[in-house]
Amino acid sequence: MKFTLIRHASLWLEYAGSTLLVDPMLGAAGVNPPIPNSGDDRRNPLVGLPGDPARWLSPDAVLVTHLHLDHWDDAAAEGLPKAVPVFCQPGDQAAFRGRGFGDVTEVEGGASFRGISIVRTGGRHGTGEIGRRMGPVSGFVLRAPGEPTVYVAGDTIWCDEVKGALDAHRPDVVVVNAGGAEFLTGGPITMDADDVIAVVRHAPDAEVIAVHMDAINHCRVTRDLLRERLAAVGLTERVAIPQDGDTR
Repeated sequence: MKFTLIRHASLWLEYAGSTLLVDPMLGAAGVNPPIPNSGDDRRNPLVGLPGDPARWLSPDAVLVTHLHLDHWDDAAAEGLPKAVPVFCQPGDQAAFRGRGFGDVTEVEGGASFRGISIVRTGGRHGTGEIGRRMGPVSGFVLRAPGEPTVYVAGDTIWCDEVKGALDAHRPDVVVVNAGGAEFLTGGPITMDADDVIAVVRHAPDAEVIAVHMDAINHCRVTRDLLRERLAAVGLTERVAIPQDGDTR
């Protein structure tokens, strides 16, 4: 496997001979307004894409965990080939077909693509009323012969669903959406530093990669803050924190 962080939660995975684009947010810096009720008036995305955006527009398949604008934007919907296979969570198929995509699979439990097993996992996009208003979210577990098992957790806090996915699938690589995104009221809706630490401690044999930082205005936990927190508890070596465009 080869993993590239494009920006935020957008990933490019070279896996089992195929290229997979995950949660593409491909718009230019500042094209979207600030997240409402965030107390921060910076426009989104906060940063541009690394390199030529066209390099991300020819994947073999696309995986979208949910339809929030920072995981599926107009630039992706308009720029990607309409014939590319798209895998999404239940209930989202109509939105992709409405944008002209013809090969759309809702992953209820599992699906497959060119010998790659794709299993959907659950999560919680916050707690209480905020969590309910954010709607359903998903993660995906990828498996293929000769490849590490990869768990892309999606937009979720540390919760029973994530714990259950780690226990059931025993992934070799766990990609967590950190950033501690939140509004002026309610708690975080993505993993903060404590949540990332909980993942690391629960899955001591997994490589953890933290993304979803420094690109959207309501993500309070920056890469630097996460590094500081990990250093304070002696877990710096357990978590990779890539920069945009980094490949590993």
